[in-house]
Amino acid sequence: MIGRVLGPVGFGGAAIGNLYSAVDDDTAAAAVHGAWEAGIRYFDTAPHYGLGLSERRLGAALARYPRDGFVVSTKVGRLLVPHPHPTDRDPEFDVPGVLTRRWDFSADGVRRSVAESLERLGMDRIDIALVHDPDDHMEQALAEAVPALAAMPEVGVVGVGMNVVEPLLRFVEESTVDAVMVAGRWTLADRSAAPLLEACSRRGVSVLAAAPFNSGLLAAAWPADDAFFDYAPAPAPVLARARRMAAACERGGASLPQAAMQFPLRHEAVASVVVGIRTAGQALVDVAWAADPVPGPVWTELDAVY
Repeated sequence: MIGRVLGPVGFGGAAIGNLYSAVDDDTAAAAVHGAWEAGIRYFDTAPHYGLGLSERRLGAALARYPRDGFVVSTKVGRLLVPHPHPTDRDPEFDVPGVLTRRWDFSADGVRRSVAESLERLGMDRIDIALVHDPDDHMEQALAEAVPALAAMPEVGVVGVGMNVVEPLLRFVEESTVDAVMVAGRWTLADRSAAPLLEACSRRGVSVLAAAPFNSGLLAAAWPADDAFFDYAPAPAPVLARARRMAAACERGGASLPQAAMQFPLRHEAVASVVVGIRTAGQALVDVAWAADPVPGPVWTELDAVY
């Protein structure tokens, strides 16, 4: 079990892979350095993020720091291969579509993925390797991907990362994973991962709680009319509940994003909250939100609203 050695806030690397819109190299590097200066020592990335761009940028930025001074996680399950019909832009990330992703949860595919990630990162080991989104490949991921990672000397902790609770429960109950990353399902606005966290507590599996703002809904003191939730416009009932939470925070001398950053860590199984960071300024604000305690009465009211 990882415990809380990672620190309360982890750096989510999708944004520096040009998620939805581009950031330049200098801004991406400044985001990593700003996170370091703010005290963040856990950095998460994946080949999927910008077709390898996030891994390359993260590795280059972290090269100035002692390797034993930080923890890096990356993921397996999507190999990057030449695109048979290159495009000007990838569908999700603002990068040229010269590569494409090929699902591969085989033992050979996992070993290849790790080797290629190490090359992009410029590192000799991966501290946490996560099987990434095996929703449609569960049996192979359980039978091949997890054991292959566990046998690799270049890999430390083995885990799985998804945004669906039931498959994550299978990994906790049927495999030897030491960590799970659950995205958007253990947040102030979506607590559906509660059974997963209880299972992790029983079995000594660490939880990495990602996407604490639920695609933006909880990132502002007052959720906007066009706020997103779970990668889509927030449904009216969800938006209304988030606004009731925002009002409760304001009455109690806190803010909605402050509570959103701190909520996941209220559970003993959570080792770190992984938040997407695009700029140095965001890193400073996220760490500040996580560090300034929300008054106890506010939690009571927020729990009642949920």
